[in-house]
Amino acid sequence: MIRELFNIWKKQAATTKILDKYIKTLETDFKMYKEAVRCLRHCNYNDMQIDIYQTDIIINKSERQIRRDILTHLIMFDKAEIPGGLTIASIVIDIERIGDYMKNIADLANLHKEKLNGGIYEDVLASIEKRIEGFFEITLKAFPESDPVLARKVVKGYREVSKDCTLTTNALIQGGGEFSVSDAVTLGLYLRFLKRTGAHLFNICTSIVNPFHRIGFSEKKKKEE
Repeated sequence: MIRELFNIWKKQAATTKILDKYIKTLETDFKMYKEAVRCLRHCNYNDMQIDIYQTDIIINKSERQIRRDILTHLIMFDKAEIPGGLTIASIVIDIERIGDYMKNIADLANLHKEKLNGGIYEDVLASIEKRIEGFFEITLKAFPESDPVLARKVVKGYREVSKDCTLTTNALIQGGGEFSVSDAVTLGLYLRFLKRTGAHLFNICTSIVNPFHRIGFSEKKKKEE
């Protein structure tokens, strides 16, 4: 369904600009992710090469502009374009929220002066980070082409990331590993922010495989004939 809707939008200059702005904003989120993770996990001091706080302000402005552009377009054009417009308006919120979580991770990097080590959870933590990075890369490919095969990789992969984040957080709360109070609190919050980042990428990809009313939910399996 989303492929047909976006094909309509891509035929017009105004709506093509809206889609391009959406993709560029998601690309900015990805740059923020890589920089925030680098500073928290690999730096012993604040060496942030991107002003994540200022970039988040820009993302917020972009979200508002995309909403205005969509509203203006839908008022002026055919009803057939409403589903596509509503879809973009819905998932642009996910892009804005990802920016917020990047700001949260940057806060951790500023407060936790030494690079964060996952201790006994280092392997699973590094795996979660790498998989979320992969979710960004896949989403940036899947969304412009409305590719359901790629989108399902994120939808399916997020379930495992969510599970790993939850299990690791639970183990941390129950006293697993020898951590200072600062390390334990930072690691617990970081896992939460990673999980929520993955969840918003999941939401974006569900818009490719689901109808509008099921955005943010797992794909409904078709009943066998």
